[in-house]
Amino acid sequence: MGCGAVDVLWSFLSLSFLLAFLLHRLSSHFPIRLERSQLFHLFQDLIRYGKTKQLQRGAGRRSWGVPKRWFWHFYAVSVCWNGLLLFLSLNVTLRNQLYPLWVTSTLEFLTGTQWDESRVLQLSTLLVQLLLWLHSLRRLCECLLVSVYSPGVLHLVQYVFGLGYYIVLGLTVLCSNPLGDREGVGSLLSRLEWHHVAGTFLFLWASLLQHRSLVLLARLRTQSSGAVKTLEHRVPNGGWFHLVSCPHYFAELLIYVSLGLVFGGRSFSWWLVITYVLFNQALAAQLCHEFYISKFELYPRQRFAYIPFLL
Repeated sequence: MGCGAVDVLWSFLSLSFLLAFLLHRLSSHFPIRLERSQLFHLFQDLIRYGKTKQLQRGAGRRSWGVPKRWFWHFYAVSVCWNGLLLFLSLNVTLRNQLYPLWVTSTLEFLTGTQWDESRVLQLSTLLVQLLLWLHSLRRLCECLLVSVYSPGVLHLVQYVFGLGYYIVLGLTVLCSNPLGDREGVGSLLSRLEWHHVAGTFLFLWASLLQHRSLVLLARLRTQSSGAVKTLEHRVPNGGWFHLVSCPHYFAELLIYVSLGLVFGGRSFSWWLVITYVLFNQALAAQLCHEFYISKFELYPRQRFAYIPFLL
């Protein structure tokens, strides 16, 4: 579809988080004068959240913080928004209805091309929409029923970004649609290919890995009955924690890779999304890894931060 606004946006986000990751890795070499500057403190405030937000925040900056437990808001928005887009897409495919004008106008702006109503969404796009909605629903349930949050905070900018993230992500799925001739649902299902199956299996495996990792983190703070016994941070063990400090972030990356595989690897826009997730989660994992090392003297030094045996 060419390089539209959606590709520019994801390219900008990818480069921004890559730059943030590199700046953080180099920050130990910065002069003390720079580390004490307001700009450096703002940078640290914007890249950190929860346990990694090790800043002395003034009264003015505290007003910009919201509780980290509000993470569930992001997934609630995603369940509603991407559920709506999935519903509209099923109406287009199964009932030969048209998208509302506000949807097609938005897609035309994001892609820079005219939306062709004579064609229909392909199986790849519908499957990615479904899997993205299931992912959001699972994460919403985990935030409300599994995770145990300490009194950590998010910066208001991070919170607003998180609210808008899944809205743009859902639209990006539609922008990535490989258009084909209008067909019935029977013909659509007959186009099931190996990459749809492989991508779905990778999605399920990565989702299970992420869920098990989050359960292990929650058990550090709960009794066998499920009651919360502490909000202190402890060294996570078990599962993939023996390889990396943040297997749930690695699983997040694999989930997005799996959706790219469902697309058959043919969506340039989705490759940009994967690149963004790679750098975004790398930064978050690096900050968590450094937190564990600084807090626990006996923390296993052989663990990687994010990607086993690589990063």
